[in-house]
Amino acid sequence: MEAMKILCVEHYPAHLTTLQCMLEKAGYEVTAASSAQQAVALFASGAFDGVLLEYDLPDKAGASVRGELKRIRPEVPVLLFAGVGPQTPILLRFFDAYVRHGKSPGPGRDDLAA
Repeated sequence: MEAMKILCVEHYPAHLTTLQCMLEKAGYEVTAASSAQQAVALFASGAFDGVLLEYDLPDKAGASVRGELKRIRPEVPVLLFAGVGPQTPILLRFFDAYVRHGKSPGPGRDDLAA
């Protein structure tokens, strides 16, 4: 089975690396973007199963970027987040459950824990 493809958008390189590693550990193929412009270009030219999108990008607000992505492919889930921290494993569990199954996560998805 082919890995699901995720576009991960975060402007801090260390945070982007952390997210990318966690998503890859969970079995995703991750494409990284560090700006809104790069994210929209990658999304328009690639096939993604989901997008993890930083809310506070330096070149454009995440909510605005989400709108652009949804105009391109409205069926692809886009989850906005604000920073990396202790909440990140929970955020990624939710994202994983939504992308894979279209619902909230249940107990037992420990492969996205830090």
